[in-house]
Amino acid sequence: MVDVTRKFTAEVPIEKAAEFLRDFANAPSWDPGTQTCRQISDGPIAMGTQWHNVSTLFGITTELTYTLVADEPTHVVFEGKNKTASSVDDITLTSLGPNSTEIDYHAHVEFNGAAKIASPLLKAGFETKVAPETVKKMTEALEGL
Repeated sequence: MVDVTRKFTAEVPIEKAAEFLRDFANAPSWDPGTQTCRQISDGPIAMGTQWHNVSTLFGITTELTYTLVADEPTHVVFEGKNKTASSVDDITLTSLGPNSTEIDYHAHVEFNGAAKIASPLLKAGFETKVAPETVKKMTEALEGL
């Protein structure tokens, strides 16, 4: 199991941050593992919207279907699933002023079957490589809006 939380600040109004982050198709610009991500359900983004995500981490490529399971003005949660893993991306935003937003990002990944064996190594990789890179990329993406 991987369970990583990071809290950081981006110089961006909370409304812009929220609009950008609630569309998981933007994940390639802020998630270091995501190669592609596209909406696969019809209509505007709302509870239940789904995305097809292709990620590569530590040389392993995997495809997950992500679903928006919480959609509040300052809090979104995406659940991703495939046969080897279940992933939750939980993002809470707090306004620190008109042009500053605190991001509380929590990633939780459960591995299934044979992938469970690699869990301790993957956890270490997430802590030391993926999480810091996510903070850097998400900050850059948000501040570039």
